[in-house]
Amino acid sequence: MKLLLLFFSCALATIIYSIPSFANDSVKKILPAPRTEGGMPLMQALRERQSARSFSDHDLSDQMLSDLLWATFGINRPDSGKRTAPSARNWQEVDVYVVTKNHSYVYDPNSHSLKFVANGDLRALTGRQEFAATAPLNFVFVADISKMTGVSADNIDLYIGADVGFVSQNVYLFCASEGLATVARASLDRIPLGKALNLTEHQRIVLAQTIGYPAGYTPKAIRTEVNIP
Repeated sequence: MKLLLLFFSCALATIIYSIPSFANDSVKKILPAPRTEGGMPLMQALRERQSARSFSDHDLSDQMLSDLLWATFGINRPDSGKRTAPSARNWQEVDVYVVTKNHSYVYDPNSHSLKFVANGDLRALTGRQEFAATAPLNFVFVADISKMTGVSADNIDLYIGADVGFVSQNVYLFCASEGLATVARASLDRIPLGKALNLTEHQRIVLAQTIGYPAGYTPKAIRTEVNIP
């Protein structure tokens, strides 16, 4: 009997420790307050803005992710709830899904936090390009057409495309300012990704955008100067 109890105790411990740590955490990840001042001058950021397809696997800090999400589509006018990018009729129909190597989330601008969506590494589903599966971060821009009231079906794609374009450009400008690499992508398998992100029939994946440090990046804290003879 003691041997049997010992066996079940070990089995239970194995199950508990095999559960991802996030499962015991809150379903909401609170981000640090975003830094909304400073950065590169706009004209310089426009000059530096570019697409990149080679990325370091070095993770972004929580603070960098916080700043990035606020710049992408955060609330910049708390009194009205309006955002850093425009949207037709202020529908704010675009949701920013955040896909990392361990978990996927959706950004909640009202609490400036990440709501848990799924465990596991879904990065490969965000794009057919090889770098999408290894870069530290992919955004997926999802339009909720149930918020788009009073518009004809013929114009839905027009409004969605424009609104996602505004949001994506914010990512580009932030990355230029902070020395990050990024590229927006339309080539992805929307059906399996939508299922993995638990999207509803009213939600439509529009674009994905890969973000990370440029290939060859070394964190400043461990950079060393090498003198080659």
